[in-house]
Amino acid sequence: MPNILDIRRRIRSVINTRQITKAMKMVSAAKLRRAQERALASRPYAQMLTNVLKSLVARAEIYDPETGEPKHPLLAQREEKTILLIIVTGDKGLAGAFNANILKAAARFLESKAGKNIDIEAIGRKGRDFLRRRYAAAAIQTHSLAEPEELLEEVEPAGERAAALQIAGEHVGILGKVEFAQASALAESVIRRYCREEIDSVYLVFNEFKSVIAQRLIVEQILPIEQVGERAVRLTEEMTEEEKKKAKEAAVSAGVGLRATDGSEISASQFGTSQVDYIYEQPPAELFRALLPKYVSIQIFRALLESVAAEHAARMTAMDSATNNATDMIDSLTLVMNRARQAKITKEIIEIVSGAAAM
Repeated sequence: MPNILDIRRRIRSVINTRQITKAMKMVSAAKLRRAQERALASRPYAQMLTNVLKSLVARAEIYDPETGEPKHPLLAQREEKTILLIIVTGDKGLAGAFNANILKAAARFLESKAGKNIDIEAIGRKGRDFLRRRYAAAAIQTHSLAEPEELLEEVEPAGERAAALQIAGEHVGILGKVEFAQASALAESVIRRYCREEIDSVYLVFNEFKSVIAQRLIVEQILPIEQVGERAVRLTEEMTEEEKKKAKEAAVSAGVGLRATDGSEISASQFGTSQVDYIYEQPPAELFRALLPKYVSIQIFRALLESVAAEHAARMTAMDSATNNATDMIDSLTLVMNRARQAKITKEIIEIVSGAAAM
């Protein structure tokens, strides 16, 4: 039978742990609300930009009528020899399987592209550390989004590759406060490499957030742009029913809304398909050429915002499960302590009665 004093010490330790996990759950719930608001606030701009581009596609010649080749380099499709993969993970742990699932999805994608040259842009400390352990880092255009102005400088084309799969960039500490300038800087770097034909396609791995109970892991192709406004999702993994149930319980206990209001439906949703002959200040072809890079930037920015919201939702759910497990452990330890105490009392009574009978 375990010592009663040791059991009491363990109960106090578990109680302290439960207080920490409960506090972390509430902090994540508060951060989730703010991250969700930011993600929703970015959708109207992204939707209007997409609608404008759709309108320009219908009013400008984006393909050469003679050769059929696209006039904009971001539309050019080439044979995939070198691929750039952007992996968005978190900077911190204690978020359940959030980071592990993203890295597993990235590993499956890498297996599907075996035999090709792959450069990886790691966003988030957890992804960076995993990739450093698994793959040898190569000093090819390695940079950080913490200083976006350095990214805007011209970078010399890479020389000989160190390996078929290598880390091209590491970006740590930018998810605490995501800024559009950071996403734009990364997009400009990616676009430069694509236009120079250093890479032939760009894929983005992240956790897409719609609401607490509606999230999915996706691998999305952002370059080349196949069709404006249509997402090129290559791999996807939905939440299981058990994960949705746990997320729902955590959200209810933390007072977080289960469903987010979709901010993408705006009054100008029919802008791109309208038959009205819009008049642009610049020629439609010139405007299309200038806005297409912003379309890539907003895709990366949206992925960062939604990944942050998904991370906080995952951490809130994980800490809620940890709190519940701690409560169950306290109840179990209390029962063991009561049994041990009762056994001790019974033993003392038996000793007293035995002593009295012996006299």
